[in-house]
Amino acid sequence: MKLKNYLLAGTALVALSFMAACTEEDPIANGDETETPGNNDNGNNDENADGGNGETTDNVIVWPADTIVNLTDHYTVPEGKSLVIKEGVKIIVSTEGVGANHVPVEFTVNGNLYCEGTAEKPILFSVPEEDRTEENIFAGLWGGIVASSTCGEMLIDHTIIEYTGGQVVQGSPAAASGVYTAGDDAYPQITTNNVNGHYVITNSVLRNGWSDGIYLMGGNAIIANNVFAANGYDGAEAVNVKAGCVVDVAGNVMFSPNTNGLKLSSSGQSDTRDKAKIQAYNNTIINAGWRRDGEKGGCVYVEKNALANVFNNLMVNCKFRAMTPNFDIPNDPEEGYNDKSVIDYNYYASGTQESDVVFADESGVAYSWEGYAYAHEDYNEGVVDARSVITKTQEACATNDPKFVNYPINEVGLTDYVYQEAWDFHVQAGSPVLTGAYNGNDEAMQPYFAAGLEVNGVTYTSPKVEARFGAYGTK
Repeated sequence: MKLKNYLLAGTALVALSFMAACTEEDPIANGDETETPGNNDNGNNDENADGGNGETTDNVIVWPADTIVNLTDHYTVPEGKSLVIKEGVKIIVSTEGVGANHVPVEFTVNGNLYCEGTAEKPILFSVPEEDRTEENIFAGLWGGIVASSTCGEMLIDHTIIEYTGGQVVQGSPAAASGVYTAGDDAYPQITTNNVNGHYVITNSVLRNGWSDGIYLMGGNAIIANNVFAANGYDGAEAVNVKAGCVVDVAGNVMFSPNTNGLKLSSSGQSDTRDKAKIQAYNNTIINAGWRRDGEKGGCVYVEKNALANVFNNLMVNCKFRAMTPNFDIPNDPEEGYNDKSVIDYNYYASGTQESDVVFADESGVAYSWEGYAYAHEDYNEGVVDARSVITKTQEACATNDPKFVNYPINEVGLTDYVYQEAWDFHVQAGSPVLTGAYNGNDEAMQPYFAAGLEVNGVTYTSPKVEARFGAYGTK
């Protein structure tokens, strides 16, 4: 995914309709028979841009609870304005695209976005119900949320985002603004691009996308307590971090990312974009890396001098261990491993099943335990994961079984990517992942936002470090 420049200033249009207190099966007209509130030719929202039933006060647009929004065109939150989406709102995105080129619909945030879902009534960004099929998991049916360099704040709380990853083509707003390249890139579920922005993404589900779940090109962020599933068709990660970011990533479950659960890079570092700084702890990453050829992916990938502390994570049936390419070129802004990073105290569990895809002309790895034991040139033995628990033999699989409440570690296929809601990644009493983890006492290992990150007047704090491996302990 290429970054051509850091300024997003393109205009976009919206065609949407609202219906309150209705079901998705209720017909909602679009086109000539309805108002299509949106942006005028200058890219500024017109008098109907609140979406008809929305409420607008002091540059704040509110989409009321339990309404359905049909997006048939690009939508933009203008710079200087805020959109608040209340609990239970369903944003249904057209899969027809925009114009003769069928450009995937993009949701651009030049101002602020606050998605205020609840556990009982999450917000949904999706496609029409008949298109939510297993066959469309990687179809890339729309363009995702693009928070530009003028987006100051974004809250994504109790929100489901799915079926994104549309290809960036000529006419895509992100191509016109230069953030992505037409013909080369596909939309992540969420993109950020303001080094001074405040972003909180929590209690949400980001699933079924061609590209990355979250692609951070700038900002201060808390990414916590989310579920990622089926991110990336032929590449991409659950969370992808670049220069200009300070991020805490904690308490997340990442199931079957194509390449890695965490790609942590300081790519793009400059005088205006500082080194990427990441604390990644207490995450559970499952089935990473198996759907990609080559030897680049497998759970965690830290490169280009990113300052990354990666600890107390639970890797389950991943293809490879954490990698630090060019670690023999330390502290180089363009390459190598930042020697102040700590990538250790992680737990690598393996089932006994064989992958149905084996690249014999590459690593030849067919089992997770085999990949953990593989003599990979990017493992940085003796430094990275020196004190981690690593399952390297088939015999050790049973001993190191995390004992999940409900996840068949020896049965789910290594290349499977359909997430089952019945799975429960809490662990049983006596699980080996409950002991031996890092206690989190060192100052350098504390979350960046332990004292909080303010978004829309509310202070959000990162989860504290738990002295266990993985996102969940016992129930």
